[in-house]
Amino acid sequence: MDWQTSEDTVPSAPVTEADARSLLGRPPATGAWRDGDPIGERRFARFGAFTTESGASLPGIRLAYETWGELSPARDNAVLILHALTGDSHVRGDAVPGHATDGWWGDIVGPGRAIDTDRWFVVAPNMLGGCQGSTGPASIAPDGYEWASRFPFLTIRDQVAAQVMLADALGIDVWAGVIGGSMGGMHALEWAVGHPERVERLGVLCSPPTTTADQVALNSVQLAAIQMDPRFAGGNYYDAPDGDGPHRGLSLARRMALLNYRTPTELNQRFQRSWQSDKSPFGEGGRYAVESYLDFHGNRFTRRFDANSYLTLVEAMNSHDVGRDRGGVEEALARVTARTLVLGVDSDRLFPVEGQHRISRGIRTTIHDDTVVLSSDFGHDGFLIETEPVGRHLRRLLES
Repeated sequence: MDWQTSEDTVPSAPVTEADARSLLGRPPATGAWRDGDPIGERRFARFGAFTTESGASLPGIRLAYETWGELSPARDNAVLILHALTGDSHVRGDAVPGHATDGWWGDIVGPGRAIDTDRWFVVAPNMLGGCQGSTGPASIAPDGYEWASRFPFLTIRDQVAAQVMLADALGIDVWAGVIGGSMGGMHALEWAVGHPERVERLGVLCSPPTTTADQVALNSVQLAAIQMDPRFAGGNYYDAPDGDGPHRGLSLARRMALLNYRTPTELNQRFQRSWQSDKSPFGEGGRYAVESYLDFHGNRFTRRFDANSYLTLVEAMNSHDVGRDRGGVEEALARVTARTLVLGVDSDRLFPVEGQHRISRGIRTTIHDDTVVLSSDFGHDGFLIETEPVGRHLRRLLES
């Protein structure tokens, strides 16, 4: 699989010798984008003091973002795209210095695409707490050291509050569309519930109204995998030389997550019981192909992500409950006035379609009678891989 292609956006495939060679060398202590690295296509918006829901304060924050298309004179054609847990602002475009992979939704966003940048002005920020240009644990604090373990706890609502600041800075009072998948769908839903007057159209893809106990449990073992790595050092590892950071724990967390993103059907059909090499896994030191697949993508992930950011973002995802302090989920969803698309994947075992059905039942302005449910073997990642049907439904939303 090509180094420049995100594993989230393509079907699973056996690891080749070329793939393995691409990971030669020790991984860095962090895969975060750092000041001084190539900027790539990023832009930056800087803001003053930011106070979180928990009462913690950051003296200033920065959001990295990318844009495509032109904002109309009336400022009425802006579409906000919100990325998933391990995504970033690079929605479309090539892998270039500053961007480790190709854009993660290039088949959806662009000239003539479903989200047509000849018509729409598209904005995609890297979420607060992330590690690709926005303020997060790998950012430098006022004392000249990384925030690291001192970085405050964030909620989904905190991250949306930062996005609201970006919209204000760009002069966008009302989004023509707010679209997000997975964790980005949590942000999109929070926008439509918390700021209904600022969202004309809403796209919620493979995302739930709340993070359930089962989902928190799945997340908890990923967090523990990172925290139990001796080289995590309580989150203070940024000065470690290559190979001495918490890459083992972060890689294991990613491998666990991949099992939630895909399906037994895909893995069984793609790998069956094949071996990675001629060496037998029956006591001879060989490995099954699916083991090598998970190891490869776990190891590759450590070169583009930060362990502390992973903890911060997963904990923010755990905070998600659109009904919190709003009288419950149904009362909160009733606030939505945007024309809405709710889309799920029938094989999604991370955020099963029952959650999307609950969203559809609670929003009175959906463009379909119920959730659009795609049939796919790709599970949760179906919203990234099944670009033809996803694009078709997004086009209908934006034309509504």
